[in-house]
Amino acid sequence: MTFEPGTPSPETVADDHLLAAWLAEVAGRRLLEVRGEGLEGKELKDAGDRAAHELLMSLLAEYRPDDAVLSEEGKDDKARLTAQKVWIVDPLDGTREFSEVPRDDWAVHVALWEKGNLTAGAVAQPALGETFNTGNPPVVPPRTSQRPRIAVSRSRPPAFVEALAESMDAELVPMGSAGVKMMSVVRDVADAYVHAGGQYEWDSAAPVAVARSAGLFTSRVDGSELVYNQDDVYLPDVIVCRRELSEPILEFIAEHGTD
Repeated sequence: MTFEPGTPSPETVADDHLLAAWLAEVAGRRLLEVRGEGLEGKELKDAGDRAAHELLMSLLAEYRPDDAVLSEEGKDDKARLTAQKVWIVDPLDGTREFSEVPRDDWAVHVALWEKGNLTAGAVAQPALGETFNTGNPPVVPPRTSQRPRIAVSRSRPPAFVEALAESMDAELVPMGSAGVKMMSVVRDVADAYVHAGGQYEWDSAAPVAVARSAGLFTSRVDGSELVYNQDDVYLPDVIVCRRELSEPILEFIAEHGTD
């Protein structure tokens, strides 16, 4: 059976924020369909990556034919470096979690870079039934935990994050997908995400765009700005946190580093 994404409304096509959200949601629906096809392990991971990438490429070619695209699953032909608008997408962030049914900590990232800045973005968490986007910026709830919570990888967290947590009397909250970790701060599931273990632009572009629209603090671990659509798409570190936690986090890293 051929997947039918439906047709976006004229308002959606005309608005980059709405289009980013629609693209992420549609790719998420496709991934839920793939998840129900009976595949397992590597077959399921590969099928998910391929299906979401192909769908997003097709839809962007249809609705934004003049824009460049940088996708984790696509070939980077560098034409984007001279483009005015570049869509930065991760068709399936958290492939491992996607393959572990019924986990919900995986996501679809769709961001738009325009003339030096991230101008729109959406992060869909299909198994959660939510899409966070810059067209309807999330309102971060008041903090419900007395102790700060830091989102970390499900496997062993880096030693510097454990030391950071100790210095702040914070607890570590393990989960998959970089995008899910960043959205956990938006959702008051965590209060900070601090990563220095290596990432690429598509890992953080959409979540950072959404986090910024929600008023959260975002930067690299040295406090400098996160910059996208670079020749080298390796963007190894990121901080997303509640604003009141940025100072202690940056001070700790400045003193102790991330090694």
